[in-house]
Amino acid sequence: MMQVGNCIVGTELLEEDFLCNLDSCKGHCCVEGEAGAPLEDEEVDLIEKYYPKYERYLRDEAIKEIKKHGYTVIDKRDGEPVTPLLKGKECVYTIFEHGIAKCGIEKAFLNGKIPFRKPISCHLYPIRIKKLADDMDALNYHFWNVCDPARKYGCKKGVKAYKFLEEALVRKYGREWYNELLEVAEAYEKEMRQSETDNQY
Repeated sequence: MMQVGNCIVGTELLEEDFLCNLDSCKGHCCVEGEAGAPLEDEEVDLIEKYYPKYERYLRDEAIKEIKKHGYTVIDKRDGEPVTPLLKGKECVYTIFEHGIAKCGIEKAFLNGKIPFRKPISCHLYPIRIKKLADDMDALNYHFWNVCDPARKYGCKKGVKAYKFLEEALVRKYGREWYNELLEVAEAYEKEMRQSETDNQY
């Protein structure tokens, strides 16, 4: 673990290869799991606020579910807001294009309809954030078998998780914070190379 700004960063984020490959995984992170996407407090309001502008991207059955249960729900396990699930499976905001699960909210964003991209917890995956005392966040790399294709593709292309997640990390913590992370990552990688060299003798 190491500190970057107000965050404690797990070394797996610097070590693991990761690059999303939707053609292989089919976006199963939107479908699998026991609960919807974790939401920050302001995201609860944003999802409701922009709903009229992204509703047309959603499936009819999802729209019915949202009207019945609401735009967001409270996770019974931890009492935190999350996106609702459709029939206990995929997130209600999931759409399917050519057999690949994607986010209807994000599609509206990419089409220039709304300024909100999608929940930051989705954008940051495979990072999971845990709130600590004193306004600190713990950033942990989450291993999930549905993302095995992303790890293999990242290895093939030589992309580490923290580099793949640059846009999301800048969105969450800012460019200055990310630049500090790059410096920490460079120092860590240099240390690891030196350690490997030392172990050869």
